Amino acid sequence: MRKHPISKTVAGLTVPFARHPEVRRLKRNGHNPSIHGTKLWGSGHLLIDFIASNSSLAPTSVIDAGCGWGLAGIWCAKTFGAAVASIDADRCVMPYLELTAQLNDVSVNPVVAHFEDIDENILGATDWLIGSDICFWDDLVEPVTEMISRAIDSGTKRILIADPQRAPFLRVAEAILSGYGGELLEWRVKGTRSSGVILVIEND
Repeated sequence: MRKHPISKTVAGLTVPFARHPEVRRLKRNGHNPSIHGTKLWGSGHLLIDFIASNSSLAPTSVIDAGCGWGLAGIWCAKTFGAAVASIDADRCVMPYLELTAQLNDVSVNPVVAHFEDIDENILGATDWLIGSDICFWDDLVEPVTEMISRAIDSGTKRILIADPQRAPFLRVAEAILSGYGGELLEWRVKGTRSSGVILVIEND
């Protein structure tokens, strides 16, 4: 009988399926993410593809906000050798983040925090703020908008947020673009179904 694969490759990274023995072990041990952190979402691949196509200078430090399983941050750690703070409000998602990092032979710094907790001092000392599909509820519009505003005001050099064009995120993008400028770019990963938009703020 042919065995089902336990992982796939996305943008050069090993990504575990739900049937992966370690993922199943984490679930058995009670690690059950509650804020949509139950799998790797397509916007992470979208963001990686955009960065790979549009980055001549490598960051030394990255915040991956609302990271979930942390694919984009892990890619930055592996590709650029960047120090990555992978931040999520859901403590239960951290073992899956660490597993995905381990499968790709990199380490990231897992941090349990809300968007409101990412302050100016942290942002000002960071080259890039990235995020993928982080504004999926109406009550996230304000904290995400304010986090991006703090990043711009404190001097974060580059801000990249990918989204499948959910209505709450488009409200965030509208507020940021009208207040600070920047770009909202349509993007599609060739040969896949991954598509959406990238909010791009160049702040250097």
